[in-house]
Amino acid sequence: MPKVKKQPRSRQQRPEGKAPGIRFNTGLGQHILKNPLIVNSIIEKASLYPTDVVLEVGPGTGNMTVKMLEKVKKVIACELDVKLAGELQKRVQGTPLANKLEIKIGDVLKSDLPFFDACVANLPYQISSPFVFKLLLHRPFFRCAVLMFQREFALRLVAKPGSPLYCRLSVNTQLLARVDHLMKVGKNNFKPPPKVESSVVRIEPKNPPPPINFQEWDGLLRILFVRKNKTLAAVFNSNAVKKLLEKNYRIHCSQNNLEIPEDFNIASFIQGILKDTGYAEKRARVMDIDDFISVLHGFNAKGIHFS
Repeated sequence: MPKVKKQPRSRQQRPEGKAPGIRFNTGLGQHILKNPLIVNSIIEKASLYPTDVVLEVGPGTGNMTVKMLEKVKKVIACELDVKLAGELQKRVQGTPLANKLEIKIGDVLKSDLPFFDACVANLPYQISSPFVFKLLLHRPFFRCAVLMFQREFALRLVAKPGSPLYCRLSVNTQLLARVDHLMKVGKNNFKPPPKVESSVVRIEPKNPPPPINFQEWDGLLRILFVRKNKTLAAVFNSNAVKKLLEKNYRIHCSQNNLEIPEDFNIASFIQGILKDTGYAEKRARVMDIDDFISVLHGFNAKGIHFS
């Protein structure tokens, strides 16, 4: 019986997530999302328009990129790995999609972000936290971001006061954006599978943002969440905290030509502010954004700053 010669598979027929000759570097967070149903669901949750410019970080072999290129005006794909960037370029080469794709090679954390309407990405997990804040402080505002994160990180983003996962990340993110947990994604949907489970989160920046100096706000939260289970009176009684705040207070007084009494005592001054604001016995783990704003304003009104 004559042997039937197998036809070579064309590039368009290549199964999702499979790239010949490519070894994925898990040290760079390269876990390619191979399940087309989840790819489609993520894109659907982003509610993309034909006029959109979409930012994608860590496009890998382009499973999500190609689907988005079919729907939007342009995709700007940021990729650290030159080989993967080349694979993505080859995937669309010679097709109408090629002119809608812009590939930026390099570290997205060290680069200025371009203008974009939406950000959709299966993010390398090790850059999750710095990238979220780079996004939220980016101007001009974007409409939304739909991002894949490690499950625990995603749950920290949406954690509420009193939750064991509630932390500085939760408060900072929710100050600047509305955050929703969209779906869980099992590790077997990736190639190679990561060691952890994943989740998809939608982030919509608040526009206009709250009228707060973010650096100072974050300075306060850094102090409070080092020991989130302690009362504020105990947290602010730390020698390191008192030393920092006294230094900031003396700078403030010097800049505003204010005289500091000879018997000035920073510990008594701080405890007086906490008592006046009613937060001396409160604990950061159960405080909400309005509580932190009240504490910040209470200290600022007395000339104490956190940045």
